[in-house]
Amino acid sequence: MVGQSRHPPTTRIHRVRRIPLRLLSVGVALPALLLAGCGSSSSASKSSSSSSPSSSTAATPKTVAASAVTPMSDISVNTAKPKAPAIKLAKQPFQVNKTTVKTLTKGTGRQVTTKDIAYVDYVAVNGKNGKQLVNSFSAKEVPVPLADKGQFPGLVTALKGATIGSTMEVAIPPADGFGGAGNKQLGITNADTLVFYMKVEDARAPLTQASGTKVAPKAGLPTVSVPNGEGKAASITIPKGKKAPTSLIAQDLITGNGRKVTKGDTITVSYTGVIWKTGKVFDSTAKEGGKPATFAIGVGQVIPGWDTGLVGKTVGSRVLLVIPPKEGYGKNTPSGGPIQTTDTLVFSVDILAIGETAPTAAAG
Repeated sequence: MVGQSRHPPTTRIHRVRRIPLRLLSVGVALPALLLAGCGSSSSASKSSSSSSPSSSTAATPKTVAASAVTPMSDISVNTAKPKAPAIKLAKQPFQVNKTTVKTLTKGTGRQVTTKDIAYVDYVAVNGKNGKQLVNSFSAKEVPVPLADKGQFPGLVTALKGATIGSTMEVAIPPADGFGGAGNKQLGITNADTLVFYMKVEDARAPLTQASGTKVAPKAGLPTVSVPNGEGKAASITIPKGKKAPTSLIAQDLITGNGRKVTKGDTITVSYTGVIWKTGKVFDSTAKEGGKPATFAIGVGQVIPGWDTGLVGKTVGSRVLLVIPPKEGYGKNTPSGGPIQTTDTLVFSVDILAIGETAPTAAAG
């Protein structure tokens, strides 16, 4: 964790790239779930944030004497309201020196590995005063990419080897959470233990390319060919003599068997984009070493055709998007680029994951 800011599971966007499908420079408000404003090890986290701890200036995380460590038996959870479980601490402050896990019910699913994105529901409180920080049970499952080096070490420790369906209590000391800087905006200091009640809902390893059932596209659409292998650019051929469609087309070429993309999800994709009029590639993740792109979907952070066309699709899918100007850039085309205000855009998009993949997928 040296030199990096830590963040718990969020829908943080890793990359602020030159890709023209992005409409604006994306910032994430704090908190979205726990601390969406916390930094990651990507370029996106290099922007200033009052909430992001800096390991170069942070104080040392505090520990307590062994006699002051609080037993896990002092945690109780009221689950009478399934969407609002409540943590009660018998003693405050609740303090530990190492991440401690108490499994309440063991799930029957497979074990979570460090290659997975775990999907969890949790409620968290500050051990200093029992104040609730967040409750995701009333919202949507939170993706936790275990391979992300910017992740809370305590959450990785808790989830590694846990089985899908398990519920657990987790106590995370400052050293395995926000470190010495704490988080002023949430009232967390370098001496505060975080206490979680968590349910592991699912776990999936990110894909490197589309995987699923092939679909025969409708006649008259552009054809797509993608070589096997991670990060390969698609070859997109525009049908000769065909006028560009005037309505959005979101055609599965491969239908994946993974989780369904919903509004507000952070998704990881590989894609290639061409201009209908010329057939020329104007952007591709293959141009950046084949590393995928990660961003929020359905919330206005990308062009409307992506927001509309990808919500409802499943992980593993390869989607052909044909986007008319009104659902692309319209009059707001990127300056100095090849896209004109009247251009229809065509994309081949592989949906690789819901949630962030490891920071190695980020580019400056």
